[in-house]
Amino acid sequence: MGEVAQLDESLLTPVLRQACELAGVPSTVDSPAVLWLSENAVVALTDVPVVAKIGREPAVAARAQLSLKVAGWLAEQGLPAVRPAAGIAPEVVVVDGHPVSFWEPLPEPVRPARAFDLGLLLRMLHALPAPPFQLPRRDLLANVPRWLAAGGAGISAADAAFLRSRAEELTAAVACLTAQLEPGVIHGDALPRNVRVTERGPMLLDLETFADDFREHDLTVLALARRRYGLDPDDYAAFTRSYGWDVTDWSGAELLMAARETASAAWVAQRTPGNPTAQAEFATRVRGLRAGDTTALWHAF
Repeated sequence: MGEVAQLDESLLTPVLRQACELAGVPSTVDSPAVLWLSENAVVALTDVPVVAKIGREPAVAARAQLSLKVAGWLAEQGLPAVRPAAGIAPEVVVVDGHPVSFWEPLPEPVRPARAFDLGLLLRMLHALPAPPFQLPRRDLLANVPRWLAAGGAGISAADAAFLRSRAEELTAAVACLTAQLEPGVIHGDALPRNVRVTERGPMLLDLETFADDFREHDLTVLALARRRYGLDPDDYAAFTRSYGWDVTDWSGAELLMAARETASAAWVAQRTPGNPTAQAEFATRVRGLRAGDTTALWHAF
């Protein structure tokens, strides 16, 4: 399957069957149910209460292992979040270059998650002490070269060069910022889509981007969603109320949002080969960044 194997449904069952054998998961893997298929695949086993997350490439194995460690720590801290599968060693297994981790099934949602729910969870998360293991920094722009390289002929060389240069400049500028909040543990991709509201309340999902860095990273995500993706201003106001502070009152917010915009534009590049919709969206984002346009809406991918 190669160094950067693509995920498709035809390979999920053989990969999952071997992963279950390696991890000691008592499943026949006859008819797994695909819950999500993108950069990762999320697959529910039908004969045991276990969900598997299958990564696209070996490079994400470390992130997957970190997410298992974070999930175990959050359980100890009592913060509601996705949990590693019970009775299975919380270790990633790698099959044909695909990292596989095993998780408890999520409870059914009672309603869509809102920005307000996210604010409550982030306030709880940001109040936790440092975990007893090392977390990485939240380098928003580290994957920009890889995403652009994956774009290949789907993007222009000039646009790729522009984003690489912009990423380098913003990386240097972000390193000089002074936080207003006390730095510490953060989610790293704090959006309502990474929250599920159950009968017991909201719970946090997708732990692979946990980091030890500026708390403001978690808060600028929704500030950018209001600017670029049409988040209702009332929802954003509810988010700031539930968290207790509006990050846009901080002088460094614009710089962090600029870094996230650059990363978001580069992320779309990897979806452009053979995808005219992604190509058009990538071109729109880069054109706006070149022009300094901070008001144009972007389409989520």
